[in-house]
Amino acid sequence: MSNQYCCMVMRLNIDCNACCRKLRRALLNMKEIETHLIEKEHYRVIVCGRFRPADVAIKLRKKMNRRIEILEIQELERSNEEMDQRPMIAV
Repeated sequence: MSNQYCCMVMRLNIDCNACCRKLRRALLNMKEIETHLIEKEHYRVIVCGRFRPADVAIKLRKKMNRRIEILEIQELERSNEEMDQRPMIAV
């Protein structure tokens, strides 16, 4: 597992509810992914966590048996612990 916190946007063909369910199950079983968002209408999946983007794409490709296109990768310097320690102040 990488120490770098990443957010990655991928595109893959999600035809039906069964494909969406299979994708969600595959994402939940990956320990390195902390959060995910599936946009079925736009055929997009957004995942965040401490991982190597290529490894996650390869794992999903094998489990879903579908072509996966990586659209965007954002590498963030901060970790979740630093974000949790900041006080939330609304002005």
